Amino acid sequence: MRLLHTSDWHLGRSFHGEDLLGAQAAFVDHLVETVTREQVDAVLVAGDVYDRALPPVDAVALADEAFHRLAATRARVVVTSGNHDSARRLGFNARLVDLAGVHLRTELSRVGEPVLLEDAHGQVAVHGLPYLDPDVARVAWDLPTRSHHTALAHAVGLVRADLATRPAGTRSVVLAHAFVTGGQPSDSERDIAVGGVSAVPTELFEPFDYTALGHLHGRATLTPTVRYCGSPVAYSFSEAHHVKGSWLVDLGPRGTTQAQFVEAPVTRRLAVLEGELEQLLADPALARHETAWVQATLTDASRPDQAMERLRRRFPHALALRFAPVGGAPSTRRHLVAGRSAHDVTLDFVEHVRGRAATDAESALLAEALACCSEDRELDLERVGAAAGAAPDAGR
Repeated sequence: MRLLHTSDWHLGRSFHGEDLLGAQAAFVDHLVETVTREQVDAVLVAGDVYDRALPPVDAVALADEAFHRLAATRARVVVTSGNHDSARRLGFNARLVDLAGVHLRTELSRVGEPVLLEDAHGQVAVHGLPYLDPDVARVAWDLPTRSHHTALAHAVGLVRADLATRPAGTRSVVLAHAFVTGGQPSDSERDIAVGGVSAVPTELFEPFDYTALGHLHGRATLTPTVRYCGSPVAYSFSEAHHVKGSWLVDLGPRGTTQAQFVEAPVTRRLAVLEGELEQLLADPALARHETAWVQATLTDASRPDQAMERLRRRFPHALALRFAPVGGAPSTRRHLVAGRSAHDVTLDFVEHVRGRAATDAESALLAEALACCSEDRELDLERVGAAAGAAPDAGR
């Protein structure tokens, strides 16, 4: 039996304000093509179909298209909810779409209820575990403690109890959305720690022939049968060196026989650059990054004027700009604010951040901005007083 393991689509997510729906749609095209070309029997989607509980309508439309197209292939599809999904919304009409070969597993009450597949070697029981919020799981299952380990261990126990009722030789596949020991997080995952602890051990999954993990956005092989596929699209610059895609897994009569990583298309690559602005603008070796999304860290001793505007003349898709001046940490001097004008304090701030004093034109502009802020505050206080019927303390 051939499985395709994917997760963490995060449909509806943007990247530093840039729309990613086109890149996500390209991945759906690639996914359907892979399923057809490789004669995949089951597609495993291990959580975080959407980026938030109330996804935008375009993201819902893309998910609908993806599941419809997958259902039209010969493959069965098993989908679980992740910590970004609304389990209730993603699982709407789950029992109805089961009939179409798309199996949504989002409810704790269905943990232990497998999707049963069959090949020449017998049955394969696929158990989809939704993201198990420790608070929700503790109440639903009357657990003794509140932790990820306790919740997942109980769910695994339910799976093992079901497998004990199956014919001898039944192979087992589990989907789980969790932070499992050995995986490397990136900047784009939402923290799921409870009480400072978020990781669960790989040993929980030893009894199963394959475990398809979701949550972490970088691919990882924790054991030969426990893997993260990562997200299909990069969602932070910390993922600039990730290779995105899905795991193509073959199950033989005694379990996993091989796993091959299938790379996903990249619509625009990421580049993380560092150096002085003039160096970045002139270095011919950086020409290959001119079409990439760029994060630049400038090491100039003082902040260059209009740095992002100048950077975008060469790198039109620059999205993030950081400053790390060479030559030591910035000055840590502190000035007393009491008795000094807002204008003087602001000028000190500019010099502290940039490493040089404001020009006369900048000083005049700051003075004008501060005057406008002061006028707006006085007007706001007048409105508050009027709305309160001019009560004695209304403007405080």
